Amino acid sequence: MAFVVLFSTMSFTVDMHYCGDTLVDFSLISEAKSCGMDSDSYRKQQPVKSCESSTMSSKSCCTDQQIVKAGKDDLKISFDTLSFEQQTFIAAFTYSYINLFEGTESEELPFVDYPPPFIKRDVQVMHQTFLI
Repeated sequence: MAFVVLFSTMSFTVDMHYCGDTLVDFSLISEAKSCGMDSDSYRKQQPVKSCESSTMSSKSCCTDQQIVKAGKDDLKISFDTLSFEQQTFIAAFTYSYINLFEGTESEELPFVDYPPPFIKRDVQVMHQTFLI
């Protein structure tokens, strides 16, 4: 149950770097590393060969994508936010559940009137097993 609470409250972020349609790098902890083709200095030095068309020389063919999964923060439900019917149900359920564990004080022994069984042979002596 602790793992369910831990994973439902945990949030994480996935960073991905695409060059064209190809996934180059992804990261769960830090920012994804770039392939180097999205910088201005690279575009001035090299003609764009890996991009889908040569007309994209002014724009980068690389894209960054980020997926964010936010966790829950509101785990504690206040008793004040429950309706009157819900409060009545919880009180009645708790009262009836606690009363299930009341003990009985009966000291009745149902086998008092019966004699013990007749032993034909002494089993301990027959098998030579004695408690020390």
